[in-house]
Amino acid sequence: MEDGEQGEGEGEGEWASKAWAHLSSVRSLSPLIQCITNFVSMDLTANTLLSAGASPAMLHSSTESPDFTPQVHALYINVGTLSDAWLPAMIAAAELATKFNKPWILDPVAAAASRFRLKACLDLISLKPSVIRGNASEIIALADASFGSSTKGVDSSHDSTDAVEAAKSLASSSGAVVAVSGAVDFITDGNRVLGARNGVPMMQKITATGCAVTALIAAFVAIDPSHALEATASALAVFGVAGEIGMEMARGPASLRMHLIDSLHGLDQTAVISRVKISAL
Repeated sequence: MEDGEQGEGEGEGEWASKAWAHLSSVRSLSPLIQCITNFVSMDLTANTLLSAGASPAMLHSSTESPDFTPQVHALYINVGTLSDAWLPAMIAAAELATKFNKPWILDPVAAAASRFRLKACLDLISLKPSVIRGNASEIIALADASFGSSTKGVDSSHDSTDAVEAAKSLASSSGAVVAVSGAVDFITDGNRVLGARNGVPMMQKITATGCAVTALIAAFVAIDPSHALEATASALAVFGVAGEIGMEMARGPASLRMHLIDSLHGLDQTAVISRVKISAL
């Protein structure tokens, strides 16, 4: 089947229905998501998961993980405020998730900012995450295994379109679904590529929105682990729709943060079906 034929066979309406099904399942099943994430994002991450219907557990002790990680529905690891003390806990939790067949999701924040950070991300990727979600500069750095490649701290120096081939390469080498966030979010398993076109630029002015959507991806993949590509696209689009609705009431970044959480909590079938914009590329 040609790529164009595949896109025509599965239109935005069908993708939107899948997104609603994923969100509905998260709300009904309330998956338990272990979050080992950075200090900046903990509050927004937990509230994003709660507002979507999931159950966050902000647990990062390597002493607790052997008892706790086997019980979760998914694990989310974010290296934003990486430290020598936290890295062993991340590795231990990822090893446990892999051992017990739990999906786990990696957010490689500022992967190319230092050699320590890049090596940590590559070591974590060797433990087989289900999904890797980053901005374009982060995904390019990981695909090239290159330190200091046009990065600006946690911000991207590239458009998401610049990283599609790097994402496909990283997906193929790692076995993970790779998502690149940007004006258009691209999601690939190394063969198929999806595009999600929801969200508003103001979301970039709120710290930790990227971290929060990666946690939401963990919740969506938790309830549909055999379709990680589709679940990832659904999470990105649903979060973007919440941002669009929130922006209609917001006056700036601070009020958008509040309305984003409220909108995610209140999303109904009509809003999701009419607004989600996912397509196969």
